[in-house]
Amino acid sequence: MTSPAQSLDPNLKPPRFLTIRSVMALMLREMGSTYGQSPGGYFWAIAQPIGVIAILALAFSFLFRSPSLGTSFILFYSTGYLPFDLYNQMQGKISTALIYSRAMLAYPRVTWLDIFIARFLLNTITLLTVFCVVMTVIMLIVDTPTIITIEPILLGLSMAACLGFGVGLMNCLLGGLFPIWDILWKIAMRPMFIASGVLFTFEDMSRVLQDILWWNPVFHVTGLVRKGFYVTYHGSYISLLYGFGLSLLLTAAGLLFLRKYYRRVLEN
Repeated sequence: MTSPAQSLDPNLKPPRFLTIRSVMALMLREMGSTYGQSPGGYFWAIAQPIGVIAILALAFSFLFRSPSLGTSFILFYSTGYLPFDLYNQMQGKISTALIYSRAMLAYPRVTWLDIFIARFLLNTITLLTVFCVVMTVIMLIVDTPTIITIEPILLGLSMAACLGFGVGLMNCLLGGLFPIWDILWKIAMRPMFIASGVLFTFEDMSRVLQDILWWNPVFHVTGLVRKGFYVTYHGSYISLLYGFGLSLLLTAAGLLFLRKYYRRVLEN
């Protein structure tokens, strides 16, 4: 333990890997509180997306003869829903990170940045694991020959995680400073499920809608992931520069302003 005299010594170097220890402790705490106390734990993290995909596939199989790509409704909707869900859950978790771990800031070795890093890492690992498990199950039960290309899938999932982190940071900031923002954001997010390419491809839309929906970065995410599962799908509209550039811009702005205003966010 550090003695009072040592803690007051300005020349004393802090313990090595202090941030790593804090982040790991925060991750373990959230794993226990989020999944360890609920019946089923991680089972529901896997069962929930499988249930949504099954409902979508069943419902639309009665309306259409085949999906926009391939012949399997389950495969098509899974490649759209899972990356969208990764982004959506990430931005939701990050936006509430400060409030969730408010009590942990009473410990001098835990910083506000540790809280965001821990939540980002934990949810990235969890959601990527869910993606791999669900897609493996689907590939085993779907009798459709598929050539998988890893690179666009990894790029799409990385873009979803980075975008969710940046959007979550900005929502944490704006929701803390202006409480009405949370209400406005929930209203704006309602059509996002439809406008993010979960139910259709970019090419299915008219030129007018394409010009509008191109600015939705999540559409680039779903397009990238589908490109990895459908070898004939080119997704010429996809822009890595736009998707990752917007993520970086939102992340930089969120961290910059939260560094100055995170105490006000906690107070509100």
